[in-house]
Amino acid sequence: MSTKTIKFKNIAWDNAGILHFPTDFDKNKKYAAVVTMHPIGSCKEQTAGNVYGKALAEAGFVVLAFDASFQGESGGTPRYIENPYQRTDDVRYAIDYLETLPYVDADKIGILGVCGGGAYSLNIAMTERRIKAVVSITGVNFGRLLRDGFAGGSPMEVLNNVAAQRSAEAKGGDLLTINMLPDSVAAGKEAGIEDIDILEATDYYKTSRGQTKGGATSAVYSRMSIGMGWDAFYLSETLLTQPILVVIGDKPGGFGAFRDGYEIIRRAASTKKDLVVVKGFSHYDLYDQPEPVKQALEKAIPFFKENL
Repeated sequence: MSTKTIKFKNIAWDNAGILHFPTDFDKNKKYAAVVTMHPIGSCKEQTAGNVYGKALAEAGFVVLAFDASFQGESGGTPRYIENPYQRTDDVRYAIDYLETLPYVDADKIGILGVCGGGAYSLNIAMTERRIKAVVSITGVNFGRLLRDGFAGGSPMEVLNNVAAQRSAEAKGGDLLTINMLPDSVAAGKEAGIEDIDILEATDYYKTSRGQTKGGATSAVYSRMSIGMGWDAFYLSETLLTQPILVVIGDKPGGFGAFRDGYEIIRRAASTKKDLVVVKGFSHYDLYDQPEPVKQALEKAIPFFKENL
């Protein structure tokens, strides 16, 4: 398998990506392609790209793993903005780019996302009909997550605080960037954090297990109201019709992938929709741990081969 670093234009700036090619790649052939979407606070070099993206390329797909706008090596300022509307719109430009490649079959493009990227993938498929199949790996509805308290309080409390902060910045105040995770697992436990998802997220993002330069776990606080009013699954009963595969672990945590997985399977209009519950594993196990990842790929690879 080989890779290529690429850029593609997204409105006023470039997005950075990595193309993963099949081991026996032949530029004169046509290949099905898969776009991968990284988690919230992640980047293309982490789970969606370096684990699932590489495995899909080894299985015969051309894979484009890219950094979201304002994150990783992509353009856009200020940095560390998690805007669901921009995150999903990025995919349209990624597909535009894929369609310029002579070795990509434009009628066979799928998408795979992890964590927030999983729910983003389901959401963008509703209105981006060039996507023919969707795999969500431990997908989390970012808007629901924020409203459930991940933003640091009740929805109205956070929205009022965000409004005050934005007003202060508009008048020349400093930009407030917050870290969404404790500095270490030990620090989290000392602060009284017991939730498996937050502690395992810290273990992934803040140790050698998954830490990379582009995978910041920070967010611009004054922009968080955008996500607060967003719902990944809105109109899924009407517009989400493509085949979908949703993979979750059965050890639920505070990020809510377990409940979101069951919800989207129930609500999606897709006639072909499958839920895979990986027994004995958690949200972050599905990022990079060999056994749960193996089980997820054993379903995802045949799914894409059948539906692309």
